[in-house]
Amino acid sequence: MDADPPSHYGSVMDQITACTAAIDVILAERLLLSHPFYQRWTAGTLSREELTAYAGQYRSVEATLPTALAAIIADLDGPAKVLVQANLDDELSNPAPHLDLFDQFAAALGADLLEPTPGTANLIATYATAAERSGAFGLGVLAAYEVQAAEVATSKAEGLRANYGIDAAGTAFWDVHASLEVEHGNWVVEALSHLSTDDLAEALAGVEASAAAWWSFLDEREAAAPTLAGI
Repeated sequence: MDADPPSHYGSVMDQITACTAAIDVILAERLLLSHPFYQRWTAGTLSREELTAYAGQYRSVEATLPTALAAIIADLDGPAKVLVQANLDDELSNPAPHLDLFDQFAAALGADLLEPTPGTANLIATYATAAERSGAFGLGVLAAYEVQAAEVATSKAEGLRANYGIDAAGTAFWDVHASLEVEHGNWVVEALSHLSTDDLAEALAGVEASAAAWWSFLDEREAAAPTLAGI
């Protein structure tokens, strides 16, 4: 894997712009905040039971992330490796382990860890096995979420405060990500800009796979709504 972009890519900034545009095309039909489940979260029309079930499922996804990041890092080199390592360092300690912050959110809802449903298991596997294909593919898997995560986290935190009365401890996970994910999104696109042409194509395949897995995860949450809401 090339540590520096080939000369025909032009400047790093040109390549970052090209990477961003390519990701935007892939995500255009599957932006997370456009999904009905998140739209109902923003509007405050999710039931508490739905939020609790979401937290119980999402915890397994969050718990997978450090191991997935470490595996991707092990298959990278140069600037891309450094940038993803910075993401992992934040995940483990800034301002506290993010899984601990997520547990505060789950506790605010009275949520227990749930056995992963098929959609959750597929999302976990997408992250957990990404590096087995390649570090570049893993970068793409990360990018699909990271580039939109700050906006998603901001919306979630605002909705929890406004519509569900969740206190600062309960929203801390999302508040932290609303801030950190701006940088993380920039980092992962910068990391992509250092890939060779072939590796960039591989990374974009990872973006596609991750976008599909996240959408399926939310589709499953939405499909469960009638039962969970008692309709």
